[in-house]
Amino acid sequence: MGLSFKDVLFSDVDTFLNPDEFAEKHFIDGRQMTVSIDGNEVIERSKKQTDKGRTDGIYEGQIIIYVSRKEFGLLPAIGRKLTMDKREYLIQDAVDEGGMYSITLGAKKI
Repeated sequence: MGLSFKDVLFSDVDTFLNPDEFAEKHFIDGRQMTVSIDGNEVIERSKKQTDKGRTDGIYEGQIIIYVSRKEFGLLPAIGRKLTMDKREYLIQDAVDEGGMYSITLGAKKI
């Protein structure tokens, strides 16, 4: 029997979060994890929200991180603080995308 669809998705998570390819090591809440940071996706999502007239809650320094569910643990709650590399963020969105979390972080400009 071949690989299931879930098996393929989970293998893609490992490829996307490979530190030799797309990801880097970062400290999240004191634990080192393999993370991919995407600033461009925030720009695209912000454009869509602005087009719909929803601009409330946009933070300066907003980023999206991608991290493996098995490395991170439970999906974090929206509104919770998260520290990444000694910088504090507020979780604005958190989605489990088939074994990989997409977490939108916002930080007020210092």
